[in-house]
Amino acid sequence: MRQRTALVIGGGIGGLTAAVALDRRGWSVTVLERAAALDPDSASGDPAQSAGGARRNGAGIGLAPNAQRALGTLGVGDAVRAMAAWYDAGEFRLPGGRLLARTEHAAAVRRFGGPFVVAHRAELVALLAARLPEGALRPGTTAALADPGEARADGRPARVRIAGTADGAEELTADLVVAADGIHSAVRRALFPGHPAPRYAGFTAWRFVAPAPDRRFAAHETWGPGGVWGTQPLHDGRVYAYATAAVPPGERAADGERAELLRRFGSWHHPVPALLAVVDPAAVLRNDVYTAAAAPPAFHRGRVALLGDAVHPMAPNLGQGGCQAIEDAVVLAHLAAPDAGLAAALTAYTRQRLPRTMDVVRRAERIGRLTTWRSRPACALRAALMAATARLAPDLALRSMDGIADWRPPAGTYASGTQGTTSAAQPKEHE
Repeated sequence: MRQRTALVIGGGIGGLTAAVALDRRGWSVTVLERAAALDPDSASGDPAQSAGGARRNGAGIGLAPNAQRALGTLGVGDAVRAMAAWYDAGEFRLPGGRLLARTEHAAAVRRFGGPFVVAHRAELVALLAARLPEGALRPGTTAALADPGEARADGRPARVRIAGTADGAEELTADLVVAADGIHSAVRRALFPGHPAPRYAGFTAWRFVAPAPDRRFAAHETWGPGGVWGTQPLHDGRVYAYATAAVPPGERAADGERAELLRRFGSWHHPVPALLAVVDPAAVLRNDVYTAAAAPPAFHRGRVALLGDAVHPMAPNLGQGGCQAIEDAVVLAHLAAPDAGLAAALTAYTRQRLPRTMDVVRRAERIGRLTTWRSRPACALRAALMAATARLAPDLALRSMDGIADWRPPAGTYASGTQGTTSAAQPKEHE
């Protein structure tokens, strides 16, 4: 039987996960990434809106138990957990340092079967890329969908046009195209030209990785008027920091984004000022946040499947953007079994993924709106509610992840062998 071919447009985390998963399913896979080299923050068609130095430093990614289990089906769950920082609890604070709530990771393990971890995005990208067959990755390749094809068994293949080749343009055909080309996906626009574009979520986000100034702080998220700051340790002694602020879209600081962070957050509690003092200004990423304006008609058309931010961009407030892309990839590959009809597989992919991901989009959006409150009375009420909830219902913050973090991949995996051992408190390979 002829080996089926797949083209993945976009070499971000979702695209690479899909490529690895499809390769394990027996597909011949090629990843087309427009960046000259795999870049954890500019891959997948959404370049970071800051200096190249910032993109090279990258940022962190939260991996909830659902994403860890999905990666476990590819045999890399243990490797992912090995590069994550482990800590006992996460805190919610006010800018002056007052503790509002504390979430114990042991409670998350009991509720969801594993902890929430933060890894360096670049390490996850490298881990996935290393699982691809030699020659499967084509960096520096700008791809455009020329024809989505027809998914029926005797239907025409999908066609992808490659720009910038020596003879003007190269055209590739494939049995399947996976579009993981980011928030402003050109493939999505080609498939559904009348569908509303993602809309601005009402806030912008900064991210950076910096040396830890000291160890006198816990992982935390701090909520202030119109903005949030988060500090998360990484396994190598560095810190992943992120911040958001309710500002008009498209703004950029004339004197640099580190200077903008100092103006907005420089007086907040430790370790915020210390981190801003040590971070390289070129290491600060800034991106406006976009969210899906409406559910798309489908997650596929013809022989093309949309994945991750290309089809369900979401606010970062549940830490599920990357996690849902990983889920998409594993479910798509599971359905696209060697003996499965592609039309039926893609229909099932839309049926399974569209309602789930759009629910996560809306839930993240609701929390994101809470972070944009600015008035003193509103912020005081929000803080009082958070503190009261922590006293009366300590697990309420975890309940916001019910139906999300407890997700499990389809029964039956295609990971070949285990990679090390795991404790009973961690999601295991083959789950």
